Amino acid sequence: MLKNLRISLVLLIICGLGYPLAVTGISMLTMPSKAEGSLIESNGEVIGSKLIGQMFKDPKYFTGRVSSIEYNAAGSGSGNYAPSNKDMIERTKQDIEAFLAANPEVKKEEIPADLLTNSGSGLDPHVSPLAAEIQVPRIAKERGIDEEDIYQLIKEKTEGRQLGIFGEPRVNVLDLNMALDKL
Repeated sequence: MLKNLRISLVLLIICGLGYPLAVTGISMLTMPSKAEGSLIESNGEVIGSKLIGQMFKDPKYFTGRVSSIEYNAAGSGSGNYAPSNKDMIERTKQDIEAFLAANPEVKKEEIPADLLTNSGSGLDPHVSPLAAEIQVPRIAKERGIDEEDIYQLIKEKTEGRQLGIFGEPRVNVLDLNMALDKL
């Protein structure tokens, strides 16, 4: 009995304290930005993380994916509704109407799916390049900037597939909006 207690205590110290501290220390040495949460700063102030989306309501900014948790990282997840769920259908209809009201030059069938659907976590900071490009006329009008400059910015900020084969090209919305402010 005493032997089992000692083994449990040793394993608790090794697995519960030693291992997490070692992994954290190694990550702080080898990739400090990622270990700190991939935080993004502007003028010395942390404004977000490259890994967590944010809500942008001002029409002069790009908007990201729908988040049923309003990008609150304390509890990630989505409603996990089936496509036939009445709440899901109603929410999607409202999102389509709001998007079309903000982007009157866009037709309903042109809206990319990633602007109307949650990611699995509800925190995804990325949209497809198409989802960014479809917002260009609104942003150019709001900011008085040439559309071609914004398209070029999207092209510069588009991240390719991971390792060249995994995933799809994507644009980090916060990163894109920060670059947009610098134009």
